[in-house]
Amino acid sequence: MEQQTMKVLITGGAGFIGSHLAESLLRGGHTVTVIDDLSTGRLRNIQHLLTNPCFRFVFDSVRNESLMNQLVESCEVIVHLAAAVGVRLIVERPVHTIETNIHGTEVVLAAANRFHRKVLLASTSEVYGKSEAIPFREDDDTVLGSTRFSRWSYACSKAIDEFLGLAYYQQYNLPVIIVRLFNTVGPRQTGQYGMVIPRFVERALRNEPLEIYGSGKQTRCFCCVFDVVRALQDLINCPEACGQVFNLGSNEEISIENLADRIIAMTQSRSRKVYRDFEQVFGRPFDDMVRRVPCLERIRQVIHFQPTYTLDQTLFLIIEDMKKQLASAER
Repeated sequence: MEQQTMKVLITGGAGFIGSHLAESLLRGGHTVTVIDDLSTGRLRNIQHLLTNPCFRFVFDSVRNESLMNQLVESCEVIVHLAAAVGVRLIVERPVHTIETNIHGTEVVLAAANRFHRKVLLASTSEVYGKSEAIPFREDDDTVLGSTRFSRWSYACSKAIDEFLGLAYYQQYNLPVIIVRLFNTVGPRQTGQYGMVIPRFVERALRNEPLEIYGSGKQTRCFCCVFDVVRALQDLINCPEACGQVFNLGSNEEISIENLADRIIAMTQSRSRKVYRDFEQVFGRPFDDMVRRVPCLERIRQVIHFQPTYTLDQTLFLIIEDMKKQLASAER
């Protein structure tokens, strides 16, 4: 898809997805500004970009309204990735999750509307909640759990972000694109906040037990970050995408216990599988969903998206990256 040179602002751009997106945009000749408070992002993700004259890093929060107005005025497109993410972080810091996700998006959309800038708003498959209407379609009903389970605060906060983004599109004709990400994985992702693949890979490489939460029968679909980054750029460049919600992921489904087996095999690890109850892990009641599979018809129709990396290819990239990280840490 033909791309014109753009000035892009990425919120949360020192995070896993944001850093890969920044890298890809710079390769395409675009100018990139990243704002990140490094609460979950890492400076090392973008360290190699700091000497690029087309790249700028701003260490601050998206909730800084005056700064965001300045940054938005000088860009053409905003990719809003800044959010509290990761099951462990969400469960342990629900107030932070709600305030970061909702207020951060309020600030971004208000600034975007002031200068009429296009916004790509990253949402999540979590908004489908406990729906059993597999595969999930963008216009399906959401089925959220009880408010006593703090994990649903993340789903609710991102649903409110979506409502707000679509409201700006409908009321002010602000060009807003909403993308529901389904388990994006790849090099640089950390297992610190509960992400399962980097957690499994690191333990497998250390020959330590792989902790499976719950029964392990729950299934997920994992999509390589390089496919996701390509799709995000195509959506930004597609006028038809404005005002729409898109699922973005893979529909290659695997159970968590089979994922553990595959990682053990690929790393030739001596690790064994250990099963733990969610309540034992998080210290409070926890609600989970059995399956999470995206319908990709809409994004295929609009930008002809098709994942190009298989799960095994993605796992290989993650394993090689983790080996380098572990070797570097031991020096």
